[in-house]
Amino acid sequence: MMLKEIWSKINLRRVLLYALYLFLALVFQTMVLTYIRPLGVCPFVLPAAAVAVGMFEGGIWGAVFALILGIFTDMVFVESTVTFTLLFPALAFATGFVAQFFINRRFFGFMLAAAVALLITGLVQMLKVWAADSGSMSMLGTVLLQTLWSLPPAALAYFPPAKWIE
Repeated sequence: MMLKEIWSKINLRRVLLYALYLFLALVFQTMVLTYIRPLGVCPFVLPAAAVAVGMFEGGIWGAVFALILGIFTDMVFVESTVTFTLLFPALAFATGFVAQFFINRRFFGFMLAAAVALLITGLVQMLKVWAADSGSMSMLGTVLLQTLWSLPPAALAYFPPAKWIE
């Protein structure tokens, strides 16, 4: 009986729109942003897409969509095994929680959450390389540049989900 109630609450149109949105974000990341490298650092928009879904769909559904995005992201980027599969749902769930209780779902709140998510993603990527390489903290500049370069495309990630909700 519980499965029937869950199935009746699923909006198939919205699920398909988010699937298309996340697919287009993945294509944009791999086909466009990988070739734009100011100062040798590539922007990364997919954490912002996970944040957008978490913000507008809530923690649970945001984490489900972000899990799927994370799986496909890990398949696309060969240097990653399960990093984004674990990270994106956590970011989406945390954003959904924060958006429900602490921040509004307007553009400024989204950009703040996206900036934090981009910084966390960069730090996780840095720690992964740092642990394997026993390197120095010189990679912190790359993390900050990646976060900075990712903010303009992250702004674009806000608008499709924001329009579907209203």
